[in-house]
Amino acid sequence: VQLQACGGGLVQAGGSLRLSCAASGRTFSSYGMGWFRQAPRKEREFVTAISRSAISTYYADSVKGRFTISRDNAKNTVYLQMNSLKPEDTAVYYCAAGPYSGSYDGAYEYWGQGTLVTVSS
Repeated sequence: VQLQACGGGLVQAGGSLRLSCAASGRTFSSYGMGWFRQAPRKEREFVTAISRSAISTYYADSVKGRFTISRDNAKNTVYLQMNSLKPEDTAVYYCAAGPYSGSYDGAYEYWGQGTLVTVSS
């Protein structure tokens, strides 16, 4: 599985962005999908994840109520809608695919190249 993330950019605090992650291959629906982020000089951290059938979603406390993950298995794409963005959301955002969905990055087998989100104050 190859993952291609896009949609990052520069936005003012309080603004919104939608990230997309397109997957190659015909087995997208068999993978749980997650988004992680890494801010400068910080460890990579879990943001959100969605199960294969989109029945279950998981969010880090820091983004709960502001971010929404969704997926379209017909388009092999997972989305991250980010609202009410804060400067502390500034990071490179990575999408990932794995047999399970959750907050543990070691459970994900495939990673996208990352897309930079910068939130100005």
